Amino acid sequence: MTESAIQTQVNPAELDGLAQLQAMRDGLLPAAPIAETLGFAGFDVPERGTAIFELDPELRHYNPIGSVHGGVYATLLDSACGCAVHSTLGVGEGYTSLDLTVKFLRAVTVDSGRLRAVGSVLQRGRRTALAEAKLYDGSGKLVAYASSSCMIFS
Repeated sequence: MTESAIQTQVNPAELDGLAQLQAMRDGLLPAAPIAETLGFAGFDVPERGTAIFELDPELRHYNPIGSVHGGVYATLLDSACGCAVHSTLGVGEGYTSLDLTVKFLRAVTVDSGRLRAVGSVLQRGRRTALAEAKLYDGSGKLVAYASSSCMIFS
């Protein structure tokens, strides 16, 4: 069976947020285009309220000063925060990010090893959610931190 045939068997509108993300992880729904654009190396949603993204730093991710661009950090952290919130959604609910605050703690290069962004929901209300994400390098050092507020809607 082709990938497109598999994807048509799953209707995302009938799934809650966790099931939608798990279907993406398992290849039953297409991944977000940003995953291909940046070259995400891995994605997981081990439980409701948690999302994990991985990326192997490459020279194409560099800024002019010779390290991974802050926008790459921010995209990984935003994805982890947003998908952590997404995993808490019920059928028919949606969300959008209201803000993202990023703190850059260490430089990342191709020698830093695989980056791992771990997002978790700190508080989920009826209309808003607060999430955080931590970005670690290949040796487990914290390289960046983010928090995000999201609006929940039907």
